[in-house]
Amino acid sequence: MAIFNRMLMLMNGAAILAGAGPALAGEGQPSPWQMTFQNAATPVMEQITSFHTFVTIIITLIALFVMGLLIYVMVRFNEQRHPQSSRTTHNTTIEIAWTVIPVLILVAIAIPSFRLLFAQYDFPKADLTVTATASQWYWTYEYPDQGITFASIIVPDADLKPDQPRLLTVDHELVVPVNKNVIVQVKATDVIHDFAVPSFGIKLDAVPGRLQRTWFRAERTGMFYGQCSELCGRNHAFMPIAVHVVSDEEFADWLNKQKSSASGDEAGKVATAEK
Repeated sequence: MAIFNRMLMLMNGAAILAGAGPALAGEGQPSPWQMTFQNAATPVMEQITSFHTFVTIIITLIALFVMGLLIYVMVRFNEQRHPQSSRTTHNTTIEIAWTVIPVLILVAIAIPSFRLLFAQYDFPKADLTVTATASQWYWTYEYPDQGITFASIIVPDADLKPDQPRLLTVDHELVVPVNKNVIVQVKATDVIHDFAVPSFGIKLDAVPGRLQRTWFRAERTGMFYGQCSELCGRNHAFMPIAVHVVSDEEFADWLNKQKSSASGDEAGKVATAEK
């Protein structure tokens, strides 16, 4: 009885945490005690979240079904209640069922999985193209059509403002307009890095000698953070990604304020980041 009560308490706690998941989900960044994905900011991330929920439900039902069978076998066919064991060796109905049902489950999973893959790799017409170049240990962003290039380097803890998250804040964010198709070309100058922004549902390796592409369309304004997700060296944890999604007017104003060449101060920061 005590074991049953403990299991009931654990199940209640899990249900409470699951129900609180959306409230704990981060807005563009991780949140304390978060157990779910960050809130989706793009259509692709919405599909990822939906697919994850769908597969989790299937997994849970399968686990509960198997657990129920195990409990039934232990209770119904233990030595005390069933001293004479059955000698049944074949059951055509059961054998067909345990072959057909898993196939149907896999088909049910495959259909939304292929739809998601198609959404991720069917690149729409670009409204904006950005090149993200990874280096040890910072990012360089280039807007080839606008002639803008700048380095994005982590802000040290001592320089953080009260509303800026630690290990995620950078001196220059990647600025993009809202509700626009942004193609991100990803590459690296030294070792393998990874360009990942969880709220956008994008994660792509930056490989030296290769130019890879991903895309997103942010559906609301705000600041969205990511990090290099490939172990790339000693300061791997110190090359965050910050994407500032703004309105069309704010983006046009930001473009007008940018300069194509980096300042001497920025060059000094780059040298520090490389160390």
